[in-house]
Amino acid sequence: MLNKKDQRVRRSRQTRARIARQRVARLSVFRTNSHIYASVISDDGSRVLASASTLEADIRKELGDTANGGNVGAASIVGKRIAEKAKAAGIEKVAFDRAGFAYHGRIKALAEAAREAGLQF
Repeated sequence: MLNKKDQRVRRSRQTRARIARQRVARLSVFRTNSHIYASVISDDGSRVLASASTLEADIRKELGDTANGGNVGAASIVGKRIAEKAKAAGIEKVAFDRAGFAYHGRIKALAEAAREAGLQF
């Protein structure tokens, strides 16, 4: 019997296999209770081209005194930031890899913010 984490990892493997066949960079998202992380990974999976998370000093300043990285507001800031960094690295189009997490809440907020900032997926 699989536990909750194993089920999520199993779902993410299926998604990553599908993305690998597309041969495009992927925007991979990972979340914990207190933080959210986003990385743009090259199409062959060999290197990280851009990354952003709620641990970065700039984002923590933007979050303010509470500095809670585990909410929708923080996720949208990270989404906007990862789109800016990806565009600076010359990446316009990515495949969204939600890593087996449900597409709602913080994951959805990050994706929508990245789209609004000009990243296509």
